[in-house]
Amino acid sequence: MPPPYQQDYVSVIVSGEGSGKSKRQSCWRKWKQLSRLQRSILLLTVILIFLALFSPPIREYLTVFADKTLPQEHVFHAVADPVEQDHLPLPVQPPQKKDNASEMTVEDRLDSKKEDEEAVISWRGTVIDTDQNTEGTRDEEIDDSLGNQNNKSSKNSDAAWLEAVQEAFKHAWKGYKDFAWGHDELRPLSKSYTEWFSLGLTLIDSLDTMWIMGLKEEFEEAKAWVASELTFNKNVDVNLFESTIRILGGLLSTYHLTGDQLFLDKATDIGTRLMPAFNTPSKIPYSDVNIGTGIAHPPRWTSDSTVAEVTSIQLEFRELTRLTEDLQYQAAVAEVMNQIHNLDGKLDGLVPMFINTNSGQFTHQGTYTLGARADSYYEYLLKQWIQGGKTENQFLEDYLQAVEGIKKNLLQKSSPHGLTFVGELSHGEFSPKMDHLVCFLPGTLALGAHNGLPADHMDLAKQLMETCYQMYTQMETGLSPEIVHFNMYEGNTQDINVKFADRHNLLRPETVESLFYMYRFTQDHRYREWGYEILQNFNNYTKVSSGGYTSINNVRDPDYPSPRDKMESFFLGETLKYLYLLLSDDHNLLSLDQYVFNTEAHPLPIWPSTA
Repeated sequence: MPPPYQQDYVSVIVSGEGSGKSKRQSCWRKWKQLSRLQRSILLLTVILIFLALFSPPIREYLTVFADKTLPQEHVFHAVADPVEQDHLPLPVQPPQKKDNASEMTVEDRLDSKKEDEEAVISWRGTVIDTDQNTEGTRDEEIDDSLGNQNNKSSKNSDAAWLEAVQEAFKHAWKGYKDFAWGHDELRPLSKSYTEWFSLGLTLIDSLDTMWIMGLKEEFEEAKAWVASELTFNKNVDVNLFESTIRILGGLLSTYHLTGDQLFLDKATDIGTRLMPAFNTPSKIPYSDVNIGTGIAHPPRWTSDSTVAEVTSIQLEFRELTRLTEDLQYQAAVAEVMNQIHNLDGKLDGLVPMFINTNSGQFTHQGTYTLGARADSYYEYLLKQWIQGGKTENQFLEDYLQAVEGIKKNLLQKSSPHGLTFVGELSHGEFSPKMDHLVCFLPGTLALGAHNGLPADHMDLAKQLMETCYQMYTQMETGLSPEIVHFNMYEGNTQDINVKFADRHNLLRPETVESLFYMYRFTQDHRYREWGYEILQNFNNYTKVSSGGYTSINNVRDPDYPSPRDKMESFFLGETLKYLYLLLSDDHNLLSLDQYVFNTEAHPLPIWPSTA
C-alpha cells in the first residue's frame, strides 16, 4: 500500500501588514526544501527562457536545435538555396533567393542570354559571344557591388597577404637551394633531393613565379644556372607530357616575361628533342622519349598513352611554332587533336582515359572521369580556342559538347547539404568519387563564361568552387585529400567521406587555381579569404623549419599528418603562383585577356588577331 500523500511544505498565510513578508517566507521555505539538483534545473530553465526571449541568435539556435538540424549558414559558406539544391537531376538551375543581391544578379544573367548581333558562333542553339573578353566586365553588377563593399578590407590586406605568399616561396626556395640545388625535387625532411629527369625541374618550374613575385635576386641565381648548367644533351628518358608542361612551358613563359633569348633557345632545344615521341604508327605520341638518343617508347607494361597526356601538350608546341616559324611542332600536336575529334567511343563529348599508340583508337572504353588521365583534355580544348584568337571552332564545339556531357552524366549532389560534385562513370555505373584534380573545372568554366560562353557555366563554376573549398574546410587540417567520396543517400550526417588510402595531400594547385579565376571574374572577396586560409594551413601542417614544404599522408590527423618528405615542383610553379595572383588586386598582372595559362600555370600569350 502506497504511503499517504504528504505535502512537501507548510504554508501559513497571515493577513495584515506582515502578509507580504509571510509570502516571501513561504516561497523561501519551498525553495529550501528542494534538492540541490532541483534548484539547479530550475535556475537553468529560467536562464534559457530569458535568453530565448531576449537574444535573437540564441532563439534561432534553440529553434534549430528543436528541429535537430543545423542552419545552412553554420555549416557551409556559400551553398545557396539548400532546399532547391537537393532537387535532381542537374543541370536544371535552382531558383535564386530574391533577398540576396549578388544571387539576384546571377539570376538576371541566367535569364538574359542575349543573342547579340555581333555573336558569330552558334552551337546547338547556343549563341557564343566571341568578342566578349574584357576582364572584369562580364559580372559588371557583381563587380560594382562587391568591389565597393570589399574595397577597404582588400586594401588593408593586400600587402600583408602578398608578403605572406612571398615568404612562403622564399622558405620553399631556401630548402631547394640549400639541399637540392640543380636537382629535380627537394626532400625537405631528409635535407636531400630526388631525381626524375635530372633536369632541375623545380628550378625551371619556378622561374616565372620568381619573376612575377619580383624576386629578382633569386631569379638571377636561377637564370645563371640555366645559362651555365642546364643541358638537354643527356642519355635520359623523360615523360613527354611532364617535360612539355613543366620544362618547355616554363622556358617559353619565362622568355615572354623577360624577353631573354636564352630561354627561347633552351625551349627550342628541348622541344626538338621531344619530337621523336610522335614517330608512331598512328601519330599518337609515345609517353616517353630519350632526349639524348632520340628513341621514344611507350611504358614497359602497355602500348597505350593516356588521353590527357597526348592532348595537353598543344599550347606549348603551338607557341613554339609561332615563335620559331618551324611548322613541325604545331603540325604534330594538331594531328593528335584531329584524330581525337573524329574518334568513336566518346559519351556525349566525354573521352575514355587511354588511347593506343599503334591503332590510334581509344582503349579501356566505358570509363569516364574528369580526374587523372583525362582532366586536362577538357582544359586544353577551351584554352587552344582562346590561344588562337577564338577562330578554331572545332575546339569550341568539342568543349561545349563535353560540358553538356558532364552535366548529363557526371554531375550529382551530395546528402545532406546538396554539394554539387563531379563523379565518375564506369560501364554505366556512377561512382561518387571525385579527385582533387577535378577542382581545375570551376576555373575553366569561369574562363569560358568570361570569353562569351553560356552564363550557366559560371553558375556551375560557383557551385563546384564551393564544393572544392568544402573538401578543404571539412578536413581536420584544413587541407584537401587527394580523393573524396560523396554521400548521395538520405540519412547521412556528412557529405564527404575519405578512404584511408586517399587522405594524402601533395600540395596540389587546382583549388587555388580556380579561386584565382573566380576572384578575377567576380571580384567576390571570399575567394581570396579562402585562398589565404589554405595558405595558412599549408604553413601550419606542411612547412619544414629548415626550409621547404612537404606533402603529407593524412589530412585528417592534425596532431601528426605524417609527412611524406617530398616537395613537388608544382608547389612553387603552380600553387604559390596562383595564390600570389589570387591575393593581388592588380588585374593587369597577367591579364586573362592577354595570357592563357598552361596546365602547369605557365602563362603564354594569346595570339594577336589576324583579322
